[in-house]
Order: sequence, then structure tokens, then C-alpha cells
Amino acid sequence: MVKVNETTAVYRITDLEENERPRERLAQLGAQSLKTSELLAILIRVGIQGENAVQIGERLLQDLGGLRGLHRISFEEFCSQRGLGPAKAAQIKAAIEIGRRLAHTEDDERAAVHSPSDAAELVKYEMSAFEQEVLRVILLDTRNRVLQIEEVYQGSLNMSMVRIGELFKHAIRRNAAAMIVVHNHPSGDPTPSPEDVALTREIVRAGKLLDIDVLDHLVIAGGRHVSLKERGLGFTEG
Repeated sequence: MVKVNETTAVYRITDLEENERPRERLAQLGAQSLKTSELLAILIRVGIQGENAVQIGERLLQDLGGLRGLHRISFEEFCSQRGLGPAKAAQIKAAIEIGRRLAHTEDDERAAVHSPSDAAELVKYEMSAFEQEVLRVILLDTRNRVLQIEEVYQGSLNMSMVRIGELFKHAIRRNAAAMIVVHNHPSGDPTPSPEDVALTREIVRAGKLLDIDVLDHLVIAGGRHVSLKERGLGFTEG
């Protein structure tokens, strides 16, 4: 009986049953039916010695911390992963960027914000991947439609250094009726800090003076968000 040397065998997607192959399942059931590792496998296409493309996808997600890790890692680091190279890494990075741009694509009518979740969805995907703090403002018209999203600060957000007037500069230029402030916590914990609450209180106070309604302040982290307005933090007097 001939023994197969499992350490040198090459595993391919075609070794799977046809109804288990990602491309075939996508065609039959739709992309939403596939696991993330299977979607990656379609981009990776060919496995390596000991792993098919699905297994490579599973390993990448585990080693790099899921989709956010794939989004965050640099292209050079991505290329160095076992089973990848410049071509495969470029395909995956391109797919992630398409997804990011899709999240920002506007319909014929500008996107409208009716809840903290609506606002978070505009920026959550991208801001969850940042390794440093970033503060943005979402500018809205009188119907809460998005006029513009502007980055105001980047780096370590020492709240004592944040100039309140800088936050309203773009809102005044665009004649915005309202705005939502958003910043991220690279730690992965979206719990507002006392400094976040204090900053919110100052922003709300300035908005009243400028007749620009500050609808909310969101903290983004780990793919989640917290609304300070919903928690009553910084939006009440006293």
C-alpha cells in the first residue's frame, strides 16, 4: 500500500466537494451565504503546500485579528504572510478598499442621518481600523442629510488641546444646520472617558452660541459605537 506524504501534499479548492466550493456556493446562494474565510479564498484562488485557499483565509483572519486586522495591516506586512505575495495581497487590499468606498457611496439623494447608528455606519468601518485617535465631524443640512465629513484632528487627542472653534470651522463654511462629532478609541473600548464628556459639554455649549445643533458625539472602537447623547453624557446642563 502506497502511503501519501501529507506534509508535501498540495491542497486545492477543487479537492472539496463541488457544493462546498466557495465560487460555486456564491453563484448558487449569493455572496452573503459565504463565511469571510471563503470570500477571501475566492480572492486568494490557489492554495499552498498543506493548505487550500479557504484554510489560508481562516489562518489570516485568526492571525491578523479578523477583517479589521486585514484592513489595518500595511501592504508590505500583508505580502509577508505565508501563502500570499504582492498579487494576492493587492487583490485583497483592493477588495477591502472597494468595500470602504461603497460605505461612503451616496445615492441620488444624499445619505440622511436619523439615528446614532446611521451616523456610525458612515465612518465605523474605517475609523475602527485607525491605530491613533482621529476626530471627525459629520455636517448635516436642515433635513439631516450629509453635507460633508471632515477630519479635524489626528493623533493623541489631549482634550485640553482641542480648539472648539476648529471643530465648527467647516460647519460654518458649509452653512451646516447641525453636526455630529465622532472620534475613535484605538484601545478597542468605546466607553466614553471623563475627558470625552467634558469635551462634549464644551462643544454643545459652543453650538448653541453659533446656532449649529450638535446632535451627538460618538465614540467608535472595535467595530462598535457609543452615543454620548443616548447616555445623557455632556448633553445635559449641570
